[in-house]
Amino acid sequence: MPARTGAQYIQGLKERNLEVWIDGQRITDVTTFPGFRRGIHTMAGLLDMQHDPVIGEEMTYVSPTSGERVGLSYITPKEQGDLERRSQMVRHWALASAGMMGRTPDYVNVSLMAMAEAEGYFAQGRPAFGRNIRNYFEYIRENDLVLTHSLDNFQRNRSPLPEHRALFEERMLHVRKETDAGLIVRGCRRLATLGPISDEVAVYPVAPQQPTQHPERHALAFCIPNDTPGLKFVCRESFDYGRSHFDHPLGSRFEEMDATVFFHDVLIPWERVFLYGDVGLCDGLTRHTNYLAHGDHQAVMRQIVKSEFLLGLACLMTETLGNEDQPHVQERLGELIMYLEVMKGGLRASEAEAYVDQWGVLTPPYSKVASVRTLYARIFNPRMIEAIHLLGSSSLMALPGQADFESVIRPTLDRYMATDTAKAIDRARLFHLAWDVSCSAFGSRQVHYERHFAGNPVGSAQVVNASYDKGPAKEFVREFMGRN
Repeated sequence: MPARTGAQYIQGLKERNLEVWIDGQRITDVTTFPGFRRGIHTMAGLLDMQHDPVIGEEMTYVSPTSGERVGLSYITPKEQGDLERRSQMVRHWALASAGMMGRTPDYVNVSLMAMAEAEGYFAQGRPAFGRNIRNYFEYIRENDLVLTHSLDNFQRNRSPLPEHRALFEERMLHVRKETDAGLIVRGCRRLATLGPISDEVAVYPVAPQQPTQHPERHALAFCIPNDTPGLKFVCRESFDYGRSHFDHPLGSRFEEMDATVFFHDVLIPWERVFLYGDVGLCDGLTRHTNYLAHGDHQAVMRQIVKSEFLLGLACLMTETLGNEDQPHVQERLGELIMYLEVMKGGLRASEAEAYVDQWGVLTPPYSKVASVRTLYARIFNPRMIEAIHLLGSSSLMALPGQADFESVIRPTLDRYMATDTAKAIDRARLFHLAWDVSCSAFGSRQVHYERHFAGNPVGSAQVVNASYDKGPAKEFVREFMGRN
């Protein structure tokens, strides 16, 4: 099957009997529910880009098994051109959402590609597990599925003391029993962005296993369809309030939804199990498969596009207000430019210094992409969003809506709210966008999302520190101190 169209994706969601809950009600058809519908159509539009007569070939490549054109996010980079082509494909999708959708399918796709190529790592658990991850990746590639993934267990108490850990062990996702058909699992996981509007959910370790009395029961990696019996998605409130693109230009388009996933005696067929029972293999997954390096490579490109969007927005805001020549405004714009160019340089360096890993995959150095991704978590808020706040000032609050411009009050708005460079309606449209990116519920979620995109900020910095080769820098200082 070639790359799917948007219509095929929507039809697939209609045919799945998902158990999705929001605001105390179970949703029987996610494709028509107001809080999901427009986000689903945005996702459908991304898939349709694979068939666009202008850029379609930049979005797809020829499958090595079927010979049909499939999504380019599935490609296994073997040489520099492959990595650069994949970057361009990621950029196209990021441009379509202004970088506001952090879990477009390419993020999980590039991660599962790296895992599939490292099938020998999974085979150390059981030989069948290696075949399983390879077969599954080929399955999603040839069927162009949209995946979410759940990241971690809920914590009852964040104390590291064993007696506190034991209190929530049964709430963590764990294996209750083994059967001939597969594993029976129970527990809950967070945080499945895209969960109710995706086809399948991936579960794999993203951090070392938490200490428990029976750690082998929690050492798991698998993927299953979202309509598997016993699987429930419970969503936060939707930030698509059903308002117009004028009033909520981002929230009305790019609601990708975050959900908690509950597993109540869910059967995981053996052919969908990739790791089980081996704590060491689960803890080493990130380090030995390089999946996170490829995921971060995708994330950095998206964040660059998002930064370009913020810079353009800030420039139009100051142009509209007529203060772009003031020193303090130029300082803010210059700061946004510096952040953007540093990130672009980091991405380019990661591609230029990519190496062939032990599995034969051309891989960006993890320390390069992780450094940029971790930096972004620290500069998006407060610095970048703060720039929008300060440059927008009171204009972020003086926001007549679309209905006002369609009412008898419009002549008053046109007379008093225009600037030297913009009509009143254009000014209002621009600052509604600035509000939605920085102040609305949707914008606040963006701030929180980017800050915690890679998990605990302290832990992220520790991982960067641990993965970076500090030897040359130390040797430079030793050599300097030894000079006569």
